[in-house]
Amino acid sequence: MSILHTRLCELLGCEYPIIQTAMGWVTGPEIVAASGNAGGFGFLAGATIPPDEIERDILKTKSLTDAPFGVNFHMYQPNAADIVELVIKHKVRAVSYSRSPGGEMIARLKEHGVKCVPTIGLPKHAIKAIQLGADAVTVQGGEGGGHTGSVPTSLLIPQVVDAVDGKVPVAAAGGFKDGRGLVAALAWGADGIAMGTRFLMAKEASPPDATKQRYVDCNNPAEIIVSKAVDGLPQRMINNEMLQRLENANPLTKFMIAIGNGLKFRKHTGASLISLLKSAIAMAKSDDITVTQAIMSANAPMIIQKAMVDGQPGSGVLPSGQVAGVIGEVLSCRDIIHGIAAEAEERLKVLAEMTNNETRQ
Repeated sequence: MSILHTRLCELLGCEYPIIQTAMGWVTGPEIVAASGNAGGFGFLAGATIPPDEIERDILKTKSLTDAPFGVNFHMYQPNAADIVELVIKHKVRAVSYSRSPGGEMIARLKEHGVKCVPTIGLPKHAIKAIQLGADAVTVQGGEGGGHTGSVPTSLLIPQVVDAVDGKVPVAAAGGFKDGRGLVAALAWGADGIAMGTRFLMAKEASPPDATKQRYVDCNNPAEIIVSKAVDGLPQRMINNEMLQRLENANPLTKFMIAIGNGLKFRKHTGASLISLLKSAIAMAKSDDITVTQAIMSANAPMIIQKAMVDGQPGSGVLPSGQVAGVIGEVLSCRDIIHGIAAEAEERLKVLAEMTNNETRQ
């Protein structure tokens, strides 16, 4: 057993405490299976596709690996209940989510042994998630991609570790790419790391080569900025042509773009217009955001699609952690995970030797 085997590994059934997070249009069966086969733990993206396609992807993943994996979804997507039933039906190991499902939904998942691993951004959110039944929490610091907070990972992780007080494993996210980062997370008290951007820049990730190359070419972390232009909420992205157009648009134009993308999202997912509006209102009530912001949330998946599916990185937005600015190549999941594990084990040995030398002196 690896010296890196932690409580997170025990909970998820993986060899290394390395989670491949879910990203819409990015993490399909191929990368999830590859992550599991390499000893990590992968999450399928379930928030941007219809239920029948989710079931297809679950079955495809099972055909590619015997390793356990998870499915990501949002409570307020119209087909959330369908995803829960599919996860139970196919005995998926875990679910991840950023907006906590209601107590009944979590209770049903836990009744069938599904591990609940929400992503949170503050200590109080971690405490609430545990009260609702979370089995572990992923904590994303401000360096992370997509929707993010403002507290740096190095400050946030110890805060959350102290807040949860050992009740559940903690996975650290936001700025991780190598073994040194994994060791740092363990030193802060976390039980492992979760990475999105590093896996987006993996050979098995779904985006076309042109889009991945745009990430590789971004060699300055300062070019990966936080903006509210897409959906009214802070979101970290590469500063490209589409983001600049959204930044410069007036509020009415942004709202009309959101309505158009909402209709596209409805057609894509098969949800009714009424169900989408109900979801937006429920999201606004729960997350302390305006209905307009909730409606604008439909912008993200449809504009991201332009880059991640159509291969037009300048015509879509590019969610990214700042770590993309220091990643210069696309690797396989096996090389990513095994490379991180090997470097982490080596660093731990060096630290142990340093400690022994100090003791002997």
